[in-house]
Amino acid sequence: MNVRLFLFILTGIAVHPAVGSSPNVLVFLTDDQGWGDLSSSGNVDLQTPHIDSLKRDGTSFDRFYVCPVCSPTRAEFLTGRHHARSGVYSTSAGGERVNLGEVTVADLFRAEGYLTGAFGKWHNGMQYPYHPNGRGFGEFYGFCSGHWGNYYSPLLEWNGRPVKGEGFCVDDFTSKAIAFIEGAVESRKPFFAYIPYNTPHSPMQVPDKFWKRFAERSLKMQNQQNPEREIDTHKRSALAMCENIDWNVGRVLARLESLGVAGETIVVWFHDNGPNGVRWNGGMRGRKGSTDEGGVRSPLYIRWSGHLRPGEVVPQIASVRDLLPTLCDLAGVPVEEGKELDGVSLKRLLLREKSEERPWPSRILINHWKERISVRSQRFRLDDKRRLYDMVADPAQKQNVASRHPEVVATLSRAARTHREAFMPTYYDDKRPFVIAHPEAAYSQLPARDATAHGAIKRSNRFPNCSYFKNWTRIEDWLSFDVEVAASGTYEVALYYAARDAGAKFELSFNGAKLPFELKEAHDVPELGAARDRHPRMESYVKDFKAVTIGRIALEKGKGELILRATEIPGAEAMEFRLLTLKRM
Repeated sequence: MNVRLFLFILTGIAVHPAVGSSPNVLVFLTDDQGWGDLSSSGNVDLQTPHIDSLKRDGTSFDRFYVCPVCSPTRAEFLTGRHHARSGVYSTSAGGERVNLGEVTVADLFRAEGYLTGAFGKWHNGMQYPYHPNGRGFGEFYGFCSGHWGNYYSPLLEWNGRPVKGEGFCVDDFTSKAIAFIEGAVESRKPFFAYIPYNTPHSPMQVPDKFWKRFAERSLKMQNQQNPEREIDTHKRSALAMCENIDWNVGRVLARLESLGVAGETIVVWFHDNGPNGVRWNGGMRGRKGSTDEGGVRSPLYIRWSGHLRPGEVVPQIASVRDLLPTLCDLAGVPVEEGKELDGVSLKRLLLREKSEERPWPSRILINHWKERISVRSQRFRLDDKRRLYDMVADPAQKQNVASRHPEVVATLSRAARTHREAFMPTYYDDKRPFVIAHPEAAYSQLPARDATAHGAIKRSNRFPNCSYFKNWTRIEDWLSFDVEVAASGTYEVALYYAARDAGAKFELSFNGAKLPFELKEAHDVPELGAARDRHPRMESYVKDFKAVTIGRIALEKGKGELILRATEIPGAEAMEFRLLTLKRM
């Protein structure tokens, strides 16, 4: 038996790894799963035994905070810095991108010889170098958008190249992640694997075997603040999706065991925001989008067998911004000097290192999204309306105690004001074009999400992420992309489209370069998704868009508008537009 493991079993005291060891790192992140959507949180309406095991066999944080929505949480995990520093101010159309000056946790681990891979929903930029492959991940499989319109064998990408997925996407992401881990173990190199699942984010699609567990089941847990606002089918769908996630987590953990690397792997589990619906969440106020406790509290479980004491609970408040410095500290990976991190290493708390000379400091955490700023100390929360709540005595935020604690209000208000003055004047300023034709990327993608429609052309849905353009009936109308060509060269262009009629003619142009083409084949197909939805969606449906190579265009380095125009429309509509891809020749 391993000596360190034997001593841990005998004494219950963690024995630190030898100097120079390089533990693997595996990070699970889920999308729109609330704190209460786990049986380990006390929800008796579902069973999540594999995720629960991470809490049982590792260390959990009782008060861990993320952002109210998806892209900023991901940005803060990647950079260790507040999302307001990194250029993230929206969840789509370019506002989800992390500035290129930021160094990511994957950059740091890759520099130390780790194999790095991400599998699932990225949501921090599509075009290289904003793409995962440009942010330290040697391998990426999934999609870069904020949400996706179809979870069954959808259009995905593999290292920038569009591919067709294989089955239910969460199962697919898991299989690709397992293959990556197997390859890393075979090569005898440490790995950093990031699995950002895209569920239970809507559309509410889940395989039959999980849905059947909830379709008729009697549910006991209700939202304690607004039970009348619960929507039964949405709630059942979300819980079924969470059980599917747990099943997939179990697949990965089992493979770590069979490969013999479970004890050499730090496993991290957390969520990106509060629940995406009104359902049980521990009685907390707020859900996704809110800066109240229920919108930003997430579980954090960290398992490192033989190093962290099983079942420990850390009471100190912590933030998603702490994960980068913590993982680097645990793995012995140096953090770039001179980079101002907003997070701190939690290693001392994880390893139960106590020091009278260095007591754990009191902290103030900022939870922020758009105009709403909430401030959390260990005991209190000041909400975005300057109401103060004692989160120990009143975790549901029902009684405003501002009048009783004016000094606390002053301290937390000062923190909110400092943050607002530092970041809000430029929070929405975004002059970054979409980068295409980068010399280090074979492919560039330009989805409808990132385009601007002119004239009567309409987006298929008000949420841009997986939308397409339709109602293109006039040659006076056009689409444009604000882009920067990173390197001059010749590029093969492919178009993803649907069309009721053949024969429409178009021109793609950029700074004088032109590519005329004709759609010679009709591709009239219905929208997909409704048949798989367990609950009516808000997002766009998608189609089985046809991919066709339309020719080659010579692009010169520089900024400008990439414009797509129709020059002849012989039928009722030019086309429905989904995506352009550029392949460097």
